[in-house]
Amino acid sequence: MKAWEVNFDGLVGPTHNYGGLSVGNIAAAANAMAESSPREAALQGLAKMKLLADMGIKQGVLPPQDRPAIATLKKLGFHGDETSIVRHAAAVAPGLLRACCSASSMWAANAATISPSADTEDGKVHITPANLPSQFHRSIEPPGTAATLTRIFRDERYFRHHDPLPSNLYCADEGAANHMRLCAHHGDAGLEIFVFGRSTHSEVPRPANFPARQSLEASEAVSRLHRIRPGKSLFIQQHPDAIDAGAFHNDVLAVSNCDVLLYHEAAFRDWREMEENITSACNFPIHFIRATEAEIDLPEAINTYLFNSQLISLPDGGMMILAPAECQESGPAAAFLKRIVADVDNPVGRVEYVNLRQSMRNGGGPACLRLRAVLTEAQFEAVQLTSRVILDQPLYDLLKAWIERHYRERILPGDVADPSLLRESRTALDELTGILSLGHIYDFQTPWC
Repeated sequence: MKAWEVNFDGLVGPTHNYGGLSVGNIAAAANAMAESSPREAALQGLAKMKLLADMGIKQGVLPPQDRPAIATLKKLGFHGDETSIVRHAAAVAPGLLRACCSASSMWAANAATISPSADTEDGKVHITPANLPSQFHRSIEPPGTAATLTRIFRDERYFRHHDPLPSNLYCADEGAANHMRLCAHHGDAGLEIFVFGRSTHSEVPRPANFPARQSLEASEAVSRLHRIRPGKSLFIQQHPDAIDAGAFHNDVLAVSNCDVLLYHEAAFRDWREMEENITSACNFPIHFIRATEAEIDLPEAINTYLFNSQLISLPDGGMMILAPAECQESGPAAAFLKRIVADVDNPVGRVEYVNLRQSMRNGGGPACLRLRAVLTEAQFEAVQLTSRVILDQPLYDLLKAWIERHYRERILPGDVADPSLLRESRTALDELTGILSLGHIYDFQTPWC
């Protein structure tokens, strides 16, 4: 069946700042409390989307969440009008206010896990928003994620939505950042690979320094909810040492597309067993492209986000790698990418570099910014009929002008205490839902809620 992998990228929100909130994320910690540029960040992300759309790759847009998260602050005891809430929180709990102003929903790889209809027993696309309990600033995202995805993928003939898993560490689910899929072609039935960092099973080792965010139990639950065909789910453990080195999600050290798996040898607890298990589960050959520690050491792989590149099928055949510009500036990363392209035994024939420095400084590369959904022609048309989130030149022009009109050039983490930032952000988001034809998806747009 004809199908495409559609990238849905998260638009960077107006409150983008370097709050240093993400435990285990080396880049976020290194740049904590530095000055950020929301406008530049949003334009960089939009430029990446436009680059792919211009290549003929189907590209979608996901709106930011409403920040500051006033409803969360109210639940935590702040009261009064919204200006008073912001000022009070800034005075007595500035770290909490920064968390409630985080623009982290931009990293859409954490938004949800999506299984295509070719993989599921009922022939529907299954969608489960991630519950993200490991980090407070992300744990408040699931309701907004669910509202957005339900609105975009709303045709019940094709799409099945599930509630996020119960919000606890037993069921800790970080979405597609720990999920890969291998297949001969996008429209064919594939193997869904769930990568976990920890489990209640005593024989599963844990990292010593940083928390393992994805649990095996959550991965197994998502696989059951999505009704993956028997024998087509595989569960693999991240290497605890990789998590301690800063690979907080699997997509920091591994990326897949169709029949290619690109990874660092330190990504998995046992890479040889991983390759054997995948080979046994697939009825088509797999191209394993492995970087050794000698080629690029673990700290450099994490620093450059080499494996957080996007691995993409091109409309005219073959594949390309969309890598962060930091890889071009790293001798080992650039050499490894050149080695891949020069190897005629794999389908990757091209590398493009993209400037996402605003996102990279907060710990997210090209693959972090996108949520992948494999859609058939009918499913893709259903998305187009119910929203305007698929990027084309007119939508790009509208979004670029919208960003330039509404976004601040500079923000320091302390600036989130300015109540006018809330008004600016909501004015922008209210306009955005009209541009994307999404209707009212934010609580502030529906006063009766």
